[in-house]
Amino acid sequence: MTNALLPTTVVGSYPQPDWLVDREVLKKNLVPRVRMKQMWRVAEDALEQAQDDATVIAIRDMERAGIDIVTDGEIRRESYSNRFALALEGVDVDNPARVMGRAGKETLVPRVVGKIRRTRPVEVRDVEFLRANTDRLTKITLPGPFTLSQQAVDEHYGDEEAMAMDYAAAVNAEARDLKAAGVDVIQFDEPWMQARPEVAARFGVRALNRALEGIEGTTVVHLCFGYAAVVKDKPSGYSFLPQLADTTAAQISIEAAQPKLDLGVLSDLSNKTIMLGVIDLGTPEVETAEVVADRIRAGLKHLPAERLVPAPDCGMKYLPRERAFGKLRALAGGAAIVRRELAG
Repeated sequence: MTNALLPTTVVGSYPQPDWLVDREVLKKNLVPRVRMKQMWRVAEDALEQAQDDATVIAIRDMERAGIDIVTDGEIRRESYSNRFALALEGVDVDNPARVMGRAGKETLVPRVVGKIRRTRPVEVRDVEFLRANTDRLTKITLPGPFTLSQQAVDEHYGDEEAMAMDYAAAVNAEARDLKAAGVDVIQFDEPWMQARPEVAARFGVRALNRALEGIEGTTVVHLCFGYAAVVKDKPSGYSFLPQLADTTAAQISIEAAQPKLDLGVLSDLSNKTIMLGVIDLGTPEVETAEVVADRIRAGLKHLPAERLVPAPDCGMKYLPRERAFGKLRALAGGAAIVRRELAG
């Protein structure tokens, strides 16, 4: 049964098992924008079954930890964005371009050589599999249209906003199919709004709202500073956040634990539910439930409990599984402590 007050969730990803992926390959490479087949340890003809088995493990870990709204752990993905991005028409994935990545290092990205179109569902089976393997509320994530536009080199449009709007149409079509497949929550990941705030100010929210058109039920937009394994030192404030008051997404997901965010910024989002990062993924120590409860209480100084969803700061993909599970248990335990306090 899902807790109606302070429901816990994850941002999206969960650690993939060592028997499924080569974690050393993951560590040595930047977050992939193009295919990174070398990370998989399982042969191509057995990969889908292996990913299914690993997905069940991720779901069961979330359930055992006491998480209310579960995902599929993004187990089938090489990164949060490339699985969807590379499935679109108009993208040359075989001849990538080299650009400077968000972390300041050269990275390979797809080249946009034609009009961006979605020709088939990409994550519908993921939702169907997730729903078949849990009785809890479910969530699926999609890369947001602004972030997709910043992770590609335009050789067709000559107009960055036009390309982003076509990405938004593709994301919207996917999201409509995911809702039809029965998912409860859809989250759009938009970390590049934080990375490139000046560009995001021009058309980021407009593109995101296009992706959200007609999507019923709970919708979330996630902004972060990057995986803790990649970005060690995070700023204590967002360069792009108050602008999201104008998005039609019901919830805003932000990091707060690792960057020690000044939660006064939440006053700029008074019309939104906040998915608040209360688990620091940059520290090897597993928080106690009481530490998590303190972080939730800090959030409650700025918004009512009905508008707070406790979560980790970001995706847990790069963590050891034992640490990730321990942190999720602390998340559930901390939320339970505060629920009991609120109940008197």
